[in-house]
Amino acid sequence: MNKLIQDFSITAVFAGFITFLVGISVSSVLVIQAAQNLGANTAQISSWFWALGTGIGLCALLLSWKFKYPVVTSWSTAGLALIIASGSGYSLNEALGAFMVCGLLTIILAYLGIFERILSFIPQSLTSAMLAGVLLKFGIDVFAQLQHGFGFVLAVLASYIISKRLWPRYSIVITVIASFALSPVFMHIPALNLNWSISQPIWTTPDFSVAALLGLALPLLVINMASQYLPGIAMIKSYGYQPHIKPLIGWTGFAQTVLAPFGCFSVNIAAISAAISLDDQVHSDPSKRYIAGMSCGIFYLLMGLFAATLTSLLLSFPTLFIVTLAGIALFATIGHNIVVAFADVDQREAALMTFLFSASGVQFFGIGSAFWGLVFGCIVSWIYKKRR
Repeated sequence: MNKLIQDFSITAVFAGFITFLVGISVSSVLVIQAAQNLGANTAQISSWFWALGTGIGLCALLLSWKFKYPVVTSWSTAGLALIIASGSGYSLNEALGAFMVCGLLTIILAYLGIFERILSFIPQSLTSAMLAGVLLKFGIDVFAQLQHGFGFVLAVLASYIISKRLWPRYSIVITVIASFALSPVFMHIPALNLNWSISQPIWTTPDFSVAALLGLALPLLVINMASQYLPGIAMIKSYGYQPHIKPLIGWTGFAQTVLAPFGCFSVNIAAISAAISLDDQVHSDPSKRYIAGMSCGIFYLLMGLFAATLTSLLLSFPTLFIVTLAGIALFATIGHNIVVAFADVDQREAALMTFLFSASGVQFFGIGSAFWGLVFGCIVSWIYKKRR
């Protein structure tokens, strides 16, 4: 406890909050849509948020505390897209059964060491190129928003640039405060109509069917591994940490399995949003950045407890606010991964291919460009290695 108090910093707490904000702000509406497609009622949708917040929050809080580096967890947005696209063919009970099976398979893959062996064959330059490609859109979107909110975006950018120059360690904190202060000046913020209630978990008995296993559980497993665990583990490694792959994947799979009957469709290692809690803006000492992961977990637990209240609050801010703040928070991470990706001259061509493919946003078989970009880059790397 003494170490926790000594390592505490307000910048890390802010980084955890921004990580949480980026993680839920855009895709929380998709959670509602996915649940509704499966026939969930209002109380069951609230239970979904409770289960997600509890599983994600506990994993982030406890794993960050255990391993002393930021372990940010999240739900899978790509998984939500899969559920929305194909979930209407299954009952709610069958879908929850598929979520449970997916969690069990995740545990098996983790503790058999299969995923860890796969990662050992992938060059660091390619994983960084993949991450840079995935994150690129968020950086570009900041400047694209100038067309819709020139004054607000320019003012927030100015606060970031000036604070980065004068107080680099607190630049994100200052930018967040400035964003909230500037929002009423440049945008219309509607009157808040918050639903002050505590979420109630609702058990729905899972039903295990072969159709749901093949059509939902297995594709969800592949998507989670490709779009969440692979870039998420790579993100942690890119900042010099040595992730404990088996327990990280195993415990998140366990949380998903246990909470699936309450609506938890995934608990994964975060990919994009995790970068905010890993960067040196959190703390100059890498050994003290785990506070950001723990604080992010606490915010998720609060979301689970007051799901309707917090979700309505966060969604009350316009898209312009969310997109601008998320993009600026990822500036340093985009730059960091570009440097790592192109540092190795021998891997530069393969890294470029990976970067461009990952940034393209194309999807094949429901799996996003991050996975396919990395696969293509590995093939190019292998070809050049054979030539050399």
